[in-house]
Order: sequence, then C-alpha cells, then structure tokens
Amino acid sequence: MGKRVVVTGMGVISPVGNNIEDFWNGLVSGKNGIDKVTLFDASEFKATLAGEVKDFDPSEYMEKGEARKLDKFSQFAVSAAEQAVRQSGITEAVDSERLGVYFGSGIGGFDTIISEYNNLLNRGPKRVSPMMIPKMISNIAAGNIAIKYGAKGPCLSIVTACATGSNCIGEGYRAIKDGYADAVIAGGAEASINPLGFAGFINCMALCESDDKDRASIPFDKERCGFVMGEGAGALVLEEYEHAVNRGAKIFAEITGYGSTCDAYHVTAPAPDGVGGANAIEQALRSSGEYNPSNVYINAHGTSTPLNDKTETNAIKKMFGEDAYKVHISSTKSMTGHMLGAAGAVEAIASVLALNNNIIPPTIGYKVPDEECDLDYTPNKAKQTDVDLALSISLGFGGHNACVAFKEV
Repeated sequence: MGKRVVVTGMGVISPVGNNIEDFWNGLVSGKNGIDKVTLFDASEFKATLAGEVKDFDPSEYMEKGEARKLDKFSQFAVSAAEQAVRQSGITEAVDSERLGVYFGSGIGGFDTIISEYNNLLNRGPKRVSPMMIPKMISNIAAGNIAIKYGAKGPCLSIVTACATGSNCIGEGYRAIKDGYADAVIAGGAEASINPLGFAGFINCMALCESDDKDRASIPFDKERCGFVMGEGAGALVLEEYEHAVNRGAKIFAEITGYGSTCDAYHVTAPAPDGVGGANAIEQALRSSGEYNPSNVYINAHGTSTPLNDKTETNAIKKMFGEDAYKVHISSTKSMTGHMLGAAGAVEAIASVLALNNNIIPPTIGYKVPDEECDLDYTPNKAKQTDVDLALSISLGFGGHNACVAFKEV
C-alpha cells in the first residue's frame, strides 16, 4: 500500500489571481483572465489574446538582485513555491535530506533564449550573458526552489509538455508513498507569451485566432477553434500523512491516486479513441476507494481545441460509462488560458479547492453545445454541490496523459 500522502500547502501565480484566495475567488466568480496581449506588439499576428499574469511583483517573494538572475518562469515558480511553503510551514519541520522538489516547465526560459540570441546577432558572442544557461534551462526552477529551501532530497524536473505539472505532482506523490522523502514541493511554471512562442503555436494551428476574449477559450463549445496561451505557476507541498499529523499541519486533501500513460500516437494530436487518457484516469482511481459519480469533480484538460475536447470526453466516457453523465466537469482554462507546463499544477490546486469548498468552478464562455461533447461541463456559473473526489487531468504534446486524484482526509 505504501505511505499516505497529503497536501499541506498551495501557492499560485495566475491570470486570475496571484495568491490562493484571489485565484479561487476569480474562478468561482467566472473571472476571465484573457485579454489583448500586452507583453509584445501582436498586431501582425493572427492570434492576439493571452492569459497574462497581471500585477506580479517578484519582490514580494525575493530580493531584487535575486529576481534579476531569474527568467520570468523561475520568478513565477519561486513565488508560488514560497506561498505554499509559508502556508505549510514545512521547512521548519522536516529534515532537509527528506525534503524533495519535483518542479517542471514545458519550455523553460523562453524569454532568456530570445533576448540572448538577439544579443548574439546584434552585439556579438562576447555580449551573450554568462547567466544565459542557468536562466533558461528548464530544470532550473526546481534547482532554484531546492537552493532556496535547502531541499537535499530528490530533486527532479519533469518535462512532459502540458502534462508537466501533473506529472511532477504525481511523481512527488510516489516518492513520498515509497519512502524516499517526507515532503515534496511539487508543481510547474511557464512564461512563454512572446513573439516566437506565438508564431510557433500559430503556425502549428494550435492557437485560437478570435479577437473576442469572451469567445476565445471556450472548452467543449462547438465553436471552439484553438487554445489561448496563458502563463504562471502552481506549487503544492506534499507531505507524508503521519508526518503532517504529528506536527499539527493543516491538511487540505489526500492524494489517493495517480495515473501516467502515453498515447504513442502523434506528436501533437491525441489518439481519437481516448484510451490513453482513460487508462490514466483508471490508474488514478484504482487506489481511491469507492465513490459516488454524482460527487465526483473532474478538472478537465479542456484546451478548447477541436480534437482535445472531443478526445477527452471520449476518455471520460470510456472510464465512467453511463455514469459519465453524472460527473461534474469543468475547464478552468476558459478563465486562465492554457498555462502549458504550469497548467497541471494550477488545475490540481483548483481541484483541491473545489473539494474543500464543495463548489464546482465553471466553464465560462460556453454557448453552443456540441453533440460530441455532451457531458456536464458546468457552463458559465459555479455550482454548489457535494464533492467527495476530485480528479485533475492533463494531456500533453507527445501523447502524455496524467491524472491525479484527491479526497478529503
């Protein structure tokens, strides 16, 4: 069976709020964090909307000198981790060699790559910053978090595209469950809203090209046409149950299962039958005990792309059968946009908060039903209902599927 694993701290930087309270209030109220791009001039781009983080001040979490040494994705990561660590109080209560970090990014320091390449082209090789490599490598968020908190246990940065955050949480859960750590700071971060990122996603026909922010990220709606890029970070402190109880920590939820599979089908498209996603859900449920489908909440990957939403619906139906119509589902990407490597972590936090508050956050912007997506996606308004089990699903380019299951203790 292994050890039990619980969540004792959470932190978030997102387009709808830069702390847990603001984030949750934003989700429940249906706040749309998507608007015109301000981080660069997008006037010549087919897609012009993004879920940008607003009013972020890294000096709330680190010295200005430290912030200058970090790419924005690492600033987001360290800030979310600091919130989670403060809430949990874990660093005062755990052996440093038993504290791990599982924190990833789908892309890493994208802004740093662009700025330093421009330095190379315009100013020559001697003007490329000596900090370029330690700012842009995708594992460095995990490294910076470990350094900040003296975490000398397992430290891994998992990169599975849009499933990164969920896989980091799941593998951190396994590390504690199997006895390799007493606590883990887990999550994901991304900051890729820049011209090159936009151009790449536009040209692989992934981004929504609508200029209407209320009809851009519309998961499961028949008129969906692509995702809207978001940015930010989510962090959770995972802890062995007895360790948390013995120190009197507040426990927000227990992780009761984790699934990880691959479609092995296509570099960007999900396998249409949804079997890989269904298998990940089944693995997460295997150790979660009995549940009432009417009290299940699924925070869906729900990207608002034509293929993803249909495939994910198929995966849920394969797993739950006719009970799929009783399950509560929503995509918080309708409000945050797609936060890429941060998505799974931020959406896991949304799942835990739904469980704690017995509220299903909505899928906003939903207007036109799709006969191929015919489940209960909680359209437009949050719903108060009993939630006994919450599932967070993530699906990534390369066919990666991940699912994390949460219950109250």
